[in-house]
Amino acid sequence: MPELPEVETTRRGIRPWIEGQTVARVTVREPRLRWPVPASLARQMTGSTIESVDRRAKYLLFRTSSGTLMLHLGMSGSLRVLDGPVPAGAHDHLDFELANGRCLRFNDPRRFGSVHWLRGDAETHPLLRDLGPEPLGPGFDGALLYRTSRGRRVSIKPHIMNGRIVGGVGTIYASEALFRAGIHPRRPAGRISRRRLDGLAAAIREVLAEAIEQGGTTLRDFTWGDGRPGYFQQQRAVYGRAGAPCPGCGEPLRSEVIGQRATYFCCRCQR
Repeated sequence: MPELPEVETTRRGIRPWIEGQTVARVTVREPRLRWPVPASLARQMTGSTIESVDRRAKYLLFRTSSGTLMLHLGMSGSLRVLDGPVPAGAHDHLDFELANGRCLRFNDPRRFGSVHWLRGDAETHPLLRDLGPEPLGPGFDGALLYRTSRGRRVSIKPHIMNGRIVGGVGTIYASEALFRAGIHPRRPAGRISRRRLDGLAAAIREVLAEAIEQGGTTLRDFTWGDGRPGYFQQQRAVYGRAGAPCPGCGEPLRSEVIGQRATYFCCRCQR
């Protein structure tokens, strides 16, 4: 699944090409995504101007003169900006044709993505209103992790992946941040000291910022907005490397399912 860095990379890749542009036509080839594409989407968006492209957690927000298009990439979704007419492929479900001749195309082989049309304040939508602070924003730090974890027995990895606590930390970067902070992913969140949680918050910020800088993780289905693959995969310390030597101590890395998500760690380096 594209995680926060992949979504942010996509946002940065497409924004220069579509901001300030007018939507001339919307084509919906397949409305059956995670939730049905609104039947009125083409009518609502046509003629509107894309004023900004923002992100909240893993959601892209296309703010226009008539409303906000909220898009989630799901498990395998991607967006590309095309210079002109290009025949649609099997999984090209939506086209947003612009007045300048370019086209923003949404491709989603697994159809777990979603598209919503919002009027009014987008942040009040049920999918957004209860999200925690952005992990790269000023509202996220070790104090938040400490305050929200006291008295809780849940393992620390599901805790930092809880969107109500912090918005947008997925399984790849949770594994990487916990390794960098030296914290075992199964350790109960409520039994971790403030000092160690300060270190974890810093590690989360670091791995996300580095991934964004390097273009996002190269998952099988992820590409930049211009079609190039992301490059963070080569920089991963633990995720997807079960059995490989730990970069810290040389012991074989382990993999377990924690909170229904694959988790990678080093038993020696993480306590």
